Amino acid sequence: MNKEQSYKAEDIKILKGLEGVRKRPAMYIGSTSVEGLHHLVYEVLDNSVDEALAGFCTHIEVRLNTDGSCTVIDNGRGIPIGIHPEDPEGRTALEIVLTELHAGGKFESKAYKVSGGLHGVGVSVVNALSEFLEVEVRRNGKIVRQRYSRGVPISPVEEIGQTDKTGTKITFKPDPEIFETTEFSRDILLHRFKELSYLNKGLTIVLTDERDGFREEFIAEGGIISFVEDLNRGKRVINPKPIYVTGQKDGVIVEIAIQYNESYSEEVLTFVNNINTREGGTHLVGFKSSLTRTINSYAIQKGLIKEGKESLSGEDVREGIVAVISVKIPEPQFEGQTKMKLGNSEVKGIVETILNEGLSRWLEENPNYAKRIVEKSKEAARAREAAKKAKELTRRKGILEDTTLPGKLADCTEKDPSQAELFIVEGDSAGGSAKQARDRRYQAVLPLRGKILNVEKARIDKMLTSEEIKTLITAIGGGIGKETFEPEQIRYHKVILMTDADVDGAHIRTLLLTFFYRQMLPLIERGYLYIAQPPLYRIKRGKWERYIQTEEEFYKFLLDMTEEEVFIEVSEEVKKELIKQIFDYGRIMESIEKRGLSPSYMEKLLISSVSLSPLSSAFHRDYQLLKGIFERINEIFRGISKSEEFSYEKPGDHEYAIKIKNEIFKSKSIWDIYTKIMEVVKKGLSIQRYKGLGEMNPDQLWETTMDPERRTLLQVSVEDAQAANEIFTILMGDDVEPRKEFIVKHALEVRNLDI
Repeated sequence: MNKEQSYKAEDIKILKGLEGVRKRPAMYIGSTSVEGLHHLVYEVLDNSVDEALAGFCTHIEVRLNTDGSCTVIDNGRGIPIGIHPEDPEGRTALEIVLTELHAGGKFESKAYKVSGGLHGVGVSVVNALSEFLEVEVRRNGKIVRQRYSRGVPISPVEEIGQTDKTGTKITFKPDPEIFETTEFSRDILLHRFKELSYLNKGLTIVLTDERDGFREEFIAEGGIISFVEDLNRGKRVINPKPIYVTGQKDGVIVEIAIQYNESYSEEVLTFVNNINTREGGTHLVGFKSSLTRTINSYAIQKGLIKEGKESLSGEDVREGIVAVISVKIPEPQFEGQTKMKLGNSEVKGIVETILNEGLSRWLEENPNYAKRIVEKSKEAARAREAAKKAKELTRRKGILEDTTLPGKLADCTEKDPSQAELFIVEGDSAGGSAKQARDRRYQAVLPLRGKILNVEKARIDKMLTSEEIKTLITAIGGGIGKETFEPEQIRYHKVILMTDADVDGAHIRTLLLTFFYRQMLPLIERGYLYIAQPPLYRIKRGKWERYIQTEEEFYKFLLDMTEEEVFIEVSEEVKKELIKQIFDYGRIMESIEKRGLSPSYMEKLLISSVSLSPLSSAFHRDYQLLKGIFERINEIFRGISKSEEFSYEKPGDHEYAIKIKNEIFKSKSIWDIYTKIMEVVKKGLSIQRYKGLGEMNPDQLWETTMDPERRTLLQVSVEDAQAANEIFTILMGDDVEPRKEFIVKHALEVRNLDI
């Protein structure tokens, strides 16, 4: 076949309408994972927020529906519903907006002076990637509706009623053919809605989760000033009231809020037209350069540093800073549809000018706080000099051969980082097993002795006095720090944390995650950091054995075993439901028993249907769950009580009966039924609960945790940097009170506390 025959005109495929979106969804929403799924909500929401920016919308409601769909309702102007004058097919503007890329009212400044949905592809992309989408518009006294399936209209634009209100309602269900998961995370959405409420004063955003009745309302009070205060919650602040700078030039509106704290990290969030520009851009560049220049200028002027001999770097003046930068731009230029980075060159100078004027004035008016900020920056500069030592630790040869290093690295022979793996393990016992188990061609092992330093509470110079930290830096390569880390020097593209499945193991893993998040963030961003999943259980019966990774998997295993051993004269479907209900009942009771309350006492409460006393209020959630399960179990038993094996009269006086391995067992207690099932099912099984990796011999460790063909690894990612920053501050920071509040708030959610 010659070249002309192998590549002909008919080989060029023309993707019509929204086919291209379905063919390459990641080009439009970033990915088809959890992040891309939630991007669909943001695209629809952006349109409603743009209506708010234009001054026509004050209320937005987002609903997560029980069927897996999402509804967004606003009281804006409503998408135009008239026939489009330039469309040869005579379609309505509504249908064009929902089925054509680059169709919308945001390309000219008539309808929207400022908008986030610049490209006009947002809602049409959502339509293309949804199993179904239904749009309802209130406009011109009418209510009209149209339905679509995977981007194709399946009904005409039809009038369904009259109204004197305006607005748009869009319901869409993500397509399981496209997305890896279609289940929305409430927590991810809550963080975004909270952001939007701060960025839009006066706008009400309501999230309702129909799946469990949850509802939360956000109304901005203090704008981005409140935003910064919220981000600093749990930290010791230097300036109690945030610095607030705002200004306008050439149609660009700039708002900046800054508050310093005593920590050693920085957090700067940037937004353009309400869109979180996670990769920064020209507005961030302008902010950084102006902040550095203004603080240096003030410090020299006041004699706090010596001109020509001392200077503070950008990294120095940003130590401990929390800032929010919000700019509103008539025609923003983003890099890609996901809008992660701003490209408008003129914005850099505008931000620089406005920040310089506002910050200079604040420094002059607040000399005490200004001096504290400069002193903190000077301490950071001294630490930065010490941090240069980290560079010396990143070279592969020489220092790695130093046998005096604690937790000696057992390196692999593979030199290509993309093929190499590093297992970080705790202790000599686990390290010994891992070194024997590994494939030394491409798997390196680094045992750590004890718990590493909590870097949340230490500046970089102190951190580098820790031998364990130095060993980590040496082994991984790339150095440390936001400004100086060199991702191309990373020596392993799989860095795997392999810790024990107990409290100490969880603590060490958290300390390591804190270190990587604060000092080696690119390692996480590039997808190089993983958590190993060693088995929790080994189950053996005769020659048969099986390893089980999680408590949920163990629960499922016992459930399957029970379904084989229990006999009930009902349909298979009802039998499965009854067994699952008994299991759920038993697991909740086990949790209650661990927390000091007798299951028999709880059963008495259920039978008598009395309300919980104040003394038992801590168990209220469990009681409500048990009550529903208890009623359903009784309902099922009532339905099968005609069989000779069962009897049912009234609550508290009836006897449950169940046939296990041809033996009928009777009791007035569901808890007794559950414990009997567990006793019979587990008989003959050898169940080993692993707590330490050292408990496994090398063959078992390889087979369950290190063999790429059979192991399970969890990839560490930062879905929401703001939420991650907050949780690291709460759990690992200096302030005890927020940590106590967190523990009290979430204590009852613990199901498997291993101490």
